Amino acid sequence: MPSVVSRFYEFGEFSLDAQNRVLRRGKDPVPITPKGFDLLLLLIQQTGQVITKDELMRAVWPDSFVEESNLTQTVFMLRKTLRETQEQRYILTIQGRGYRFVPDVKMVSGNGHGELRTPMPDLPSEVQPTSDKAKLPRSLILLGTALVLIAAPAGWFKWSYTKTSPPPSGRVMLAVLPFQNLTGDASQEYFSDGLTEEMITQLGNLEPQHLGVIARTSVMHYKSSQTPLDQVGRELGVQYVIEGSVRRDSNDIRVTAQLIQTKDQTHVWARLYDRELKGLLQLQGEIAQEIADEIRVTLGDHKSPAAVQPAPAPQNYAAYDLYLKGQYFFNKRTVESFEEAIGYFQQAIAKDPNYARAYSGLADSYVLIAGYSMRPPTEFMPKARAAALKALELDQNLPEAHTALALIVQNYDWDWQTAEREFRRAIELNPNYATAHQWYAEHLMWQGRFDEALQESERARQLDPLSLIIAADNGAILYYSRQYHRAIAKWRSVLEMDPNFPRAGLIRFAYVEKGMFNEALVDVEAHRPKENAPWYWSNLADIYGRSGQKVEAQRALDELLQLNRRKPIDPHAIAIAYAGLGDKDQALNWLEKAYERHSMELTSLKVNPEYDFLRSDPRFQDLLHRVGLPQ
Repeated sequence: MPSVVSRFYEFGEFSLDAQNRVLRRGKDPVPITPKGFDLLLLLIQQTGQVITKDELMRAVWPDSFVEESNLTQTVFMLRKTLRETQEQRYILTIQGRGYRFVPDVKMVSGNGHGELRTPMPDLPSEVQPTSDKAKLPRSLILLGTALVLIAAPAGWFKWSYTKTSPPPSGRVMLAVLPFQNLTGDASQEYFSDGLTEEMITQLGNLEPQHLGVIARTSVMHYKSSQTPLDQVGRELGVQYVIEGSVRRDSNDIRVTAQLIQTKDQTHVWARLYDRELKGLLQLQGEIAQEIADEIRVTLGDHKSPAAVQPAPAPQNYAAYDLYLKGQYFFNKRTVESFEEAIGYFQQAIAKDPNYARAYSGLADSYVLIAGYSMRPPTEFMPKARAAALKALELDQNLPEAHTALALIVQNYDWDWQTAEREFRRAIELNPNYATAHQWYAEHLMWQGRFDEALQESERARQLDPLSLIIAADNGAILYYSRQYHRAIAKWRSVLEMDPNFPRAGLIRFAYVEKGMFNEALVDVEAHRPKENAPWYWSNLADIYGRSGQKVEAQRALDELLQLNRRKPIDPHAIAIAYAGLGDKDQALNWLEKAYERHSMELTSLKVNPEYDFLRSDPRFQDLLHRVGLPQ
C-alpha cells in the first residue's frame, strides 16, 4: 500500500498540516475552527495574491448563503489564533477588494519534520506582498470599554468603513500629508508633526464653506509612506494634497511645500521658504494663503480672497515650541503621555501666560486623562474647566476651547443646553474640526437623537476617513439605537484593523443584546488584562447574569466587590454587574453612588439597553431628571 505523503506549510512560528487539518505553533497544536482552517489554507495556498471577499465566501461556505460579516468574523478570529500584532501581520486587508496572506511560506512534503522543504513559487511582481514601511507605532491605550477617543493602527491598513462620499457641492477637499523631518534627528519629530497639524489648522480655518481639510488622524497614516498620490486621493476623498519638508537649526528654519492635484499628480504650486524661527507662525499663515489662492485660481475662481486670520501667536518662540511638544504627547493618547503633555502645556503657559492655545491643550489633556485613567472626575475636571475658560477669556474664537468646554459641562455637570451651544459654536468657527463633529454626534446620541447623531458622525468621517475612533463611535450610535446587527458589523470592521482597539470592545454588549453570549465571553476573555481590572469582572457578571448562569455571575460580582473594597472603583461598573443579574435595587443603589461621584458614564442613562428593565421605576426616572436627560 503506498504511503501517504502529507503536505505542510511553514510560516513564521507556525506549520499547517493540510491533510490532517492541524495547525501547530512549534510542536504544539493550536485550536482552530473548521471554517478558520479552510480560510487559512486557502490564503496560504495563494500567498501574496489578493483573494476577493466573494471568492473566499464561495470557497469557505460553498453550499450556504452567508453575509460578509461571517467572513469578517472568521478573519478576526483567525488573526487572534495567529496572535497577529501591529509588528507581525499575517493577513492584509485590501481596501474594497479582499485579503492577502503576506508572510513567506515554505511547502514541506513528508512527515512534517522538514523533508523536501521548498519555498512557495515566486509570484509575479504585481502580486508580491507589499512592504510595511508605512506602519505607525502601536498606540498604547490604557482604557476599558467605557471611553476611548482615538487610536492609530498600521498606516497601510484601510478598512471598509472608509468608502469616501463625494464632498458637498462646490467644496474642495485637501489633505496636508505629514511634513518630512530633514534634520536627521528623530527627537525633532514633534516639530515636523506639529508643523503638519498647524498647517491643517490654518487651512481649516481659512474658508471652511469652500475648502475641507482632512484631520490629523487620517493623514498620519501616510507618514513615511510611499503610497501613490492617486491612491491617497481615493482613500481620503481629496482632490489636492500638500507635501512638504522642514529643516531647522538653532536660529533658522527651511520649509518646502508643494500643492499637487491627485487625479493626475500635477504639481500646481511649489515654494521654498527660509526664515528665522521666530517668524514661523507668520510663515504658516503665508503658506496657507498662497495654497488657497492657487486652488481658487485652478478652479477658475478669480475673486479676491479673504485674508487668513492666523491664531494669536505666543509672545516668544520658546512657548510655541513647548506647545508643539505638548501636542505631540497629547496625540499619543495614553495616561502617561497625557501627563507629559500637561507638563509641556504648563511650561508653555509659564513662558507666555496669554497663550490661549496652550490653555486649550491643557483643558483637552485634563478632560481625556479623566476618562483614560478611570480616576475620579473630581481630580481633573475642575482643572479642565479652569483651563478652557481661561483659553476662551483670551480668545473667544478658539474652536478647540469651545469643544473642550462642551465636553466638560456635558460629562461633569450634565448641562446639556450649554454643551450643545458650545459644540455648535465650535463647529461654526471651524466646520473642518472633525473632533467637534465627532463629540457633538455623541452628544446627540446620549439624548436619543439618533438620526441627527448619524448625520454628524458622517460629517466627522468625511473629515477624518481613516479614524478608528470615529468608526467605533458610529457603531456606538447604532448600538444605542438598538441596531445591534449593524453595530456588530461596524465594530468587526474596526477590530479587523486593530484587534485590540478598546472602544470597539462595546461589541460584547451588542452580542449580549442579540443573545450571542458565547461570542461575548470569547471577546471578554480574549482581552483579559494581566492584572485585575474592574471592567473585566463587570462584563463577566453582566454576560453570565443575562445568559442565566447565576453562579458564575455571582462569582464575578464577588471579585468586583472585593476590588472595590481594596480601592474604590467607578460605581457604574458595579451597577452594570447588578443589572446583568437583574437586581433592580442594587443596580439603582450603585447608580446613585455613580451620581454622587459625578461618574461620566451616567451620560448613557437614557439610551443604554442595559437599563431597559429599570425604566419604569420612578427612582430611575428621577435619576434621569437629575442628570438632565429627557425621559
